[in-house]
Amino acid sequence: MGFIGGLVLDLSPTSQSPFGQWALIFTIIGYLVSSNLESVGDFTSQPISFVLFIAAGSGFALLTYLVIGSALGEESGSLNHNLVVVLGNFIWTLLFTPLFLPLIRRVRELTLTSRERV
Repeated sequence: MGFIGGLVLDLSPTSQSPFGQWALIFTIIGYLVSSNLESVGDFTSQPISFVLFIAAGSGFALLTYLVIGSALGEESGSLNHNLVVVLGNFIWTLLFTPLFLPLIRRVRELTLTSRERV
């Protein structure tokens, strides 16, 4: 899913990054999230850890974008500005994720198979 989402973002007319950069980043983030999913546990019983996990993933995605972008020769501004942007994104994600958590929980319940519901 991460690769497809990144590919759609790369094909966006407003994307100013090299083609394939977002697909690579979302594939890396998807792999890291799926490999560490057991450490988070069931997010319905631990919503705070889920919110922190999502905010950390969002911040890590932006940091990965900056690192890969600099490796590809992109100019992205000063280090202080980039750290403020990443920190701001982390804080906004931390604040808004709890608002969407009931919707995420409802969608998850609707998409569970009969084996997973038991």
